Amino acid sequence: MPELKRTPLFEAYKEYGGKTIDFGGWELPVQFSGIKEEHEAVRTKAGLFDVSHMGEIEVKGADSLKFLQKMMTNDVSKLRDGAVQYTAMCYENGGTVDDLLIYRMGADHYLLVVNASNTDKDYEWLKDHLEGDVTMENLSDQTAQIAIQGPLAEQVLQKLASEDNLSEIGFFKFKDEVDLKGAKALVSRTGYTGEDGFEIYCDPADVAMLWKEVLEAGKEEGVLPCGLGARDTLRFEANLVLYGHEISPEISPLEGGVGFAVKVNKEENFIGKEVLKQQKENGLPRKIAGIEMIDRGIPRYGYPVYSSGEQIGVVTTGTQSPTLKKNVGNVLINSEFAGLDNELEVEIRGKKLKAKIVPLPFYKRDKK
Repeated sequence: MPELKRTPLFEAYKEYGGKTIDFGGWELPVQFSGIKEEHEAVRTKAGLFDVSHMGEIEVKGADSLKFLQKMMTNDVSKLRDGAVQYTAMCYENGGTVDDLLIYRMGADHYLLVVNASNTDKDYEWLKDHLEGDVTMENLSDQTAQIAIQGPLAEQVLQKLASEDNLSEIGFFKFKDEVDLKGAKALVSRTGYTGEDGFEIYCDPADVAMLWKEVLEAGKEEGVLPCGLGARDTLRFEANLVLYGHEISPEISPLEGGVGFAVKVNKEENFIGKEVLKQQKENGLPRKIAGIEMIDRGIPRYGYPVYSSGEQIGVVTTGTQSPTLKKNVGNVLINSEFAGLDNELEVEIRGKKLKAKIVPLPFYKRDKK
């Protein structure tokens, strides 16, 4: 068994009661005080996550934009300095290599933030297609990341950022060299929970101090340290896809429900463009839909989905929604069965239980 990787915050987990699990080769906390309590804190106050396992790849050089336009499904030319873009990378067959964020640091300088388990694969994929005046560096080991998420996130983090006004950082924008208690960090208004909040990229040497300072600053507001369990239920309710579930090498970004990040009309010929264009023009044979259980049972990843006795797909994510208090799931099914209120059956422990198609997302925050 290869040894599990650990983030620079590993020692802090014990102090806050973190229970760790193997997550894609990383020893990470699944929960601290409890998944439901942490979920509730993020929806109503704020929660703090260690996301230092995520991968960071720097792309620099005069041909950076040209290179990224070839690799990415989104239109990277639309990015301006200080802005962030969600995109995907695809194989020639339209399957997904990964979904990621691109930070534009400057005209010829970009930072890609990729899924932890895909970091090495993504780096090799990009390297294999490298051309022109472009240099790449995997900065993952030199970068730590924490995320404060929830309606009170700005109020809490502002206490650490005395010299910078965080309200000036708009949604999917970022500011570099923000002073947080003497540590310099890149702070972006992004997240994976469906709530307002910030992702903070810093030197691994500073992250334990920042983790402590954020929790200390947020004591009054009820900020909790949060694990992977709440991160998953939060992202799922907000209909944010998870690689390996809603998108994968076998599931295209269009099928996975992130078609907004696929620009088949951009001039550049990106990898997978032809297949994705056909999917868009001819209609998708299968797609992600939301379901709510009618019968009692929780739909889980991989459970088969049926209509009139015929298997029409599988569950990609499912849980008891802490916000809705209902058993809900995402299913990848033949598109003809994806109409709202359509009744299906999910096989749970050998029994076929009734469910119906409902609108996505399951949860949308009230943007006051």
